[in-house]
Amino acid sequence: MSVPVVVVAGMHDTARVPVVERLLRETPGALAFHHDLGGIAGGVAVRTVRGAAAVLDRTAVGLKHGCVTCALRQDLVPQLLRYADHAPLLVVDLWDCVEPRLVTEVLAEVLDHPAWGGAIRLTGVLTALDAQLMPVDICRGDRLSDIGKASDTGDERYLAGVLAHQIEDATALVVVDEVPAPLPPADEEDLHLCRELLGHLAPMTPVIMPGDPLPRVTGPALCTRELAARVDPATAQLPCRTYTSAVDTVVWRRTGPLHPARFFAAVGFLAGESVRSRGRFWLANRPDRMLAWEAAAGAVTLRDAGPWLAALPDAAWEAVSPVRRLTASLDWSPDHGDRVQHLVLTGPGLDEDRIHALLDSCLLGPGEPAGDLDDPFAAVFDLDATG
Repeated sequence: MSVPVVVVAGMHDTARVPVVERLLRETPGALAFHHDLGGIAGGVAVRTVRGAAAVLDRTAVGLKHGCVTCALRQDLVPQLLRYADHAPLLVVDLWDCVEPRLVTEVLAEVLDHPAWGGAIRLTGVLTALDAQLMPVDICRGDRLSDIGKASDTGDERYLAGVLAHQIEDATALVVVDEVPAPLPPADEEDLHLCRELLGHLAPMTPVIMPGDPLPRVTGPALCTRELAARVDPATAQLPCRTYTSAVDTVVWRRTGPLHPARFFAAVGFLAGESVRSRGRFWLANRPDRMLAWEAAAGAVTLRDAGPWLAALPDAAWEAVSPVRRLTASLDWSPDHGDRVQHLVLTGPGLDEDRIHALLDSCLLGPGEPAGDLDDPFAAVFDLDATG
């Protein structure tokens, strides 16, 4: 019988640790594993294994390359396998800036391995959130390296972007209102705003508010491929158009191509107008490529997400996942196949008409030639293509 593994992420240990401790209390004999990455720049992580009442092991672990992936592959996975016969539940307590998907991808390698796959199973991905800090953090433009939360010396990620991934990767979001003294506990206004914002950012994910029971974490195994499909650009479960008292979500969907120069000129406004935005798009001069859009607190990430299915031979449909085929079918249009402009922006007081008008003005006009266009995106996507 495999042992359940639950991953607990969270930018602040003041929120994450109480959730971990609650899991340990509610499942007698459960063990938690934490790697302190504060010294990872020097090639060392400090591993702690503990139960509800005591620390079983605290060891400094040397890492070959001084990175998070090394800590996971070289030490976390062997520790989980080592203790699988000794605990009814294994809790992975992630370091502040670690994104759950990185962990689930590493665990997937173990779960798919014929020698180890029967020992453990992934049953939950929880993200613990401070009700007061989450609405502030998702708007912060700080790099992790500037606030002492970087995972290694080359970590250039932004706080807001990592927090967004922690929220979007989770199978449940746990809001914590009690934090250690002298910090004041969250009040009703804090809790309401946090819950409202989470409803926009991850509307399909259960939100566990203070006083609610935690989700069951000893049940059947999660499918890591399905977890990835929830957030991959080609298949992501993007939020719908929603307006609430403090937060708005605007959706822009079109099928025609974008003019690269006009859309490039709009990037700064779109990123700065919203707290979080995601989606996929296509450019008139790059009709075969699905391009992924992601922004948080003004920092934009653009990347080539691979070919549209319409650009591939019919046989390629059998080579992709069922969820990819379903998404392409839902997006399909007679003129453009599965090529679609689908951008979702979330933030306070968004002007839907203004955003739609701006994006519509970026579309290639009727009769406007698609060839030989000025493409400011070449510096991004051509670099991706060459390595």
